[in-house]
Amino acid sequence: MKVIRARYAGACYGVQRALSMANDVVARGEAACTLGPLIHNPQVVDDLAARGVSVACCVEDVADGDVMIIRSHGVTPQVRDAAASRGLAVLDATCPHVARAQKAAENLARQGCHVVVVGEAGHPEVEGLTAYARGAGGAVDVVAGPGELPDGLCDPVGVVVQTTQMQEQLDAVVEALRARGLSPVVKDTVCFATRQRQEAAAELAQTVDAMVIIGGRNSSNTTRLAEICAKACERSFHVEAADEVDPAWFRDCRTVGVTAGASTPEDQIQAIEDVLRAL
Repeated sequence: MKVIRARYAGACYGVQRALSMANDVVARGEAACTLGPLIHNPQVVDDLAARGVSVACCVEDVADGDVMIIRSHGVTPQVRDAAASRGLAVLDATCPHVARAQKAAENLARQGCHVVVVGEAGHPEVEGLTAYARGAGGAVDVVAGPGELPDGLCDPVGVVVQTTQMQEQLDAVVEALRARGLSPVVKDTVCFATRQRQEAAAELAQTVDAMVIIGGRNSSNTTRLAEICAKACERSFHVEAADEVDPAWFRDCRTVGVTAGASTPEDQIQAIEDVLRAL
């Protein structure tokens, strides 16, 4: 069985940056914790914990003297203020693309726009985008798609999008707003790396007998990849680790494609590719 990796797959710049920052803290021997999981990859989070970087649920749970690492998804301004009020040492591992989206949401609100955030309600990145817009005095709605747009919207409307969303979701929301006669100010903050991975996964899934999508089940961008692959390839399987691979999935397969979410390190991809090649 031939194993083919998508042209773009695996850990993006923002994730690699966050991991490098956390590893530097470990190498210096400093006590540290991340505020929420550093990235949405359970194996990576477990590895950090084994090396002394714990996970705190809130600022109040951070021990005095610990370096508080802000995860790649970012945090709300209120969380930053709470850390400052305690005098905590803060290491900001927010993905630069997420920081750009936060600034876009804030600026739209400052311009007087009713801000529409296209994304998953409750996701930490979306909570941050929402908080930045509200902190600038804006009204905000979070929608997963055009069907969730509230009634009564009127110009000016601004649109910002969770960085790991599919481009099609943003386009559908913008089209629905324009169909209402509105003229939304659109900040396309879909991460370029996310877009690359989605396009490469869709392209590969159309040409193989089966697809394997590698990454945390709590990872938004990996979930998007799995959805994209399933549309093009009936035998698409989302796994986190090599021991989840079932040989029965690939009966009569001549080719299997592999892609991985932006929070999936190279060693995890390689381990699963090795298993597939050994079938």
